[in-house]
Amino acid sequence: MRSSSVAIVVAVAVGGLVTALKDRAAFQEMLGFGGSAHGPAPQFMLMGRVTGPEISPKPQIDLQAIADRLQAASTAPQASESVGDAAENPVTIAQAPQQQPATAQPAKPAQPKVDESALRYFASRGDKARLQAEIARLQALYPNWVPPADPLAVPQNGDKQLEQMWQLYSEGRYAELRKAIADRQASESGWQPPPDLLDRLDVAEARARLVNASDLKQYATVVQIGANTPSLLTCSDIDVLWRVAEAFARTDRASRAKDAYVYILTNCTNPQERLATIQKASALLPYATMQDLLALERPDGNGGREFDSIRNDLARRFVAAGNDDPNLVVAPAYLSIVRRLAETDGQPSDSLLLGWYQLRRENYADAEKWFRASRDKEDSAIASQGLALALIAEKQPREAEAVMYKWRSTSKEATATYLAATANLMAQPPADLSEEVLSRIAAETIAQKYVPTAQQFGWFARTLNQPQTAARWFETALRWKPDDEPSAYGLAITRQQLHDRAGVAEIQRLWTGKSDRIAQLGEATNRQPTQAPLPAPGQTAPQATAAAPPEIIRAPSERLEGAGPPGGVAVARQPAMQTVTVRRGARQVRGCTTTTNAQLLDPETALSRGWCLMDINRPMEAVKAFEAALASPNRRTREDAAYGQSLAYLRAGLSNNAAVAATKAPQTQQRAAELQIAILADRALAAFDAKRYREALIFLDQRAQLRQEPIGLMVLRGYAYLNMKMYGDAERIFTAAAATGSKDANRGLADLRAATHPDTLD
Repeated sequence: MRSSSVAIVVAVAVGGLVTALKDRAAFQEMLGFGGSAHGPAPQFMLMGRVTGPEISPKPQIDLQAIADRLQAASTAPQASESVGDAAENPVTIAQAPQQQPATAQPAKPAQPKVDESALRYFASRGDKARLQAEIARLQALYPNWVPPADPLAVPQNGDKQLEQMWQLYSEGRYAELRKAIADRQASESGWQPPPDLLDRLDVAEARARLVNASDLKQYATVVQIGANTPSLLTCSDIDVLWRVAEAFARTDRASRAKDAYVYILTNCTNPQERLATIQKASALLPYATMQDLLALERPDGNGGREFDSIRNDLARRFVAAGNDDPNLVVAPAYLSIVRRLAETDGQPSDSLLLGWYQLRRENYADAEKWFRASRDKEDSAIASQGLALALIAEKQPREAEAVMYKWRSTSKEATATYLAATANLMAQPPADLSEEVLSRIAAETIAQKYVPTAQQFGWFARTLNQPQTAARWFETALRWKPDDEPSAYGLAITRQQLHDRAGVAEIQRLWTGKSDRIAQLGEATNRQPTQAPLPAPGQTAPQATAAAPPEIIRAPSERLEGAGPPGGVAVARQPAMQTVTVRRGARQVRGCTTTTNAQLLDPETALSRGWCLMDINRPMEAVKAFEAALASPNRRTREDAAYGQSLAYLRAGLSNNAAVAATKAPQTQQRAAELQIAILADRALAAFDAKRYREALIFLDQRAQLRQEPIGLMVLRGYAYLNMKMYGDAERIFTAAAATGSKDANRGLADLRAATHPDTLD
């Protein structure tokens, strides 16, 4: 009888195992051994990589051998038994007497004792989802078990307390359920809750903790719970999978988030859940990863694809991602979708997306087109800001300022864009800029304490020959930003123009070692000499002769900046002053025709040799001789040496070095003025040749403070105004110069008419 009992028990176990072994891959997955690469998809998402690899490999088990032995045991002859008694009480099978009739028939496999209390409870509550899940679970555990046709007809087990525990579980009152179990165990010695109930409770509590951690954005906790409770990660609870995927993405593990979404799209079949998965993923994953997920899209059975309903929104999202990353190349198909939407649906947001996408890639013309399209549909701050940025890039700051003025206070970004437009506009203001525009720009500049525009106001005032106003703007900019070197430089040259020597000295003191051009008032680059040689020590300076006017030529390859007539005006480089020979007393030239190391000479001899070398036009050798003379203890010798070295550098075209040399010893006011006049004239021509017309005017203004402007430099000033399209000022200068009989000034008037009235030309 014992063998019969064993056979019956084996038969009960064999039924479940043989059924599981019908799909070897599924069974291997269930045991954790890993299935075949070609086997069915896993039943839950694996989280093994979260907790790291196992220390030792799992033992290899011959599953087929086990299945064969179980199958043989299940088909072996078994002792007969009363079917009815076995069904009612399987335990009595092992306790029955061993004597049995010889003709007894083999007993049928005993039906396992199944706890159907949860089944009956879910049916009584009308919870169909849980009822079906419970039936599936019991069938997996007991393959020979047949679910009742009417779960409500299942008799109660009479355990009212257990029924109440199932009710607490169903209602999600897990803490109360734990307490009820503990209380019963305390009151009933030896009572144990059903393992099924405990397993369900553990998983339910884990899910509740996971959801709570997700809601609190405790993403590391979400990942850990998911790793510890893999039974949660199935298609039957898609919300948990979504939460785990989000946790991975929020903790900078995009590859693991992608794994979670790939698992859903590979294994889960609910169309609505698959669609929602793509929507959730697109909000968390980068563009390239989303393309991998979209590759798992399936046909919808109607000739389309399952994600067609959200294709437009995906395209919008991808183009927006391209706005954030200028290096991201969005597929043309997505750009085409958004372009079609912008042209047909009429939503300004679609045009904005395209505008920002093109702006980030410096396609300013296309960006301007889409921003204007958006503003035509709805004039908004963001559309105006984008349009203004495109206009600034296209060198149209005037329109950019007008576009953004209305929206300048809507956000910090809008304010910054408006101020950028004002700075660009004031850097080269048009001649017809109205007082209204100037006033509102000035008011906003002061309100925002914006240094770049304040500085540009200073330069603009200097162009209009308003040095007092310029000085106030430069001072204002320095109050807002004391380390703004361009403003300090502008203030220095403006104070010099106003003959405020103390003010200039103070600025130079404050910027000692910080700005060479402030120390030297901004020397130009090395150029050929343009000023007559200045008198040597002990001689009277000659009367300044009239400057030779610059040669004016027409050159099609050198046009006026901006719009202008064909064959625009350009000024060829020519000396601004005629060379004047200064007569000095007879000087011995012998002794300086041979090469000598000036450092070996005494200071007085070196000074004499320096002037000798200047007479034979060897300025660079003279520089070395004067340098040796600077070592003299005699103050007068040092002054003459510094002055001579400055003249030598000027003759060599090194005006920058000339200014430095002049500071090596104090100079008389007359000498300093002569040097400064020559340097400023040279700098004005250099700036004009480089098409820095505003800078050329500044240098001319500085020179005019020291000596009356000759006709040649007046004509140069007129052409600077003409190139800046300040036609009124150009006409005033050309007219005044033409009144002296200057042919170049008359030619300037003709060029002015050609620029302002090209239609009157033959």
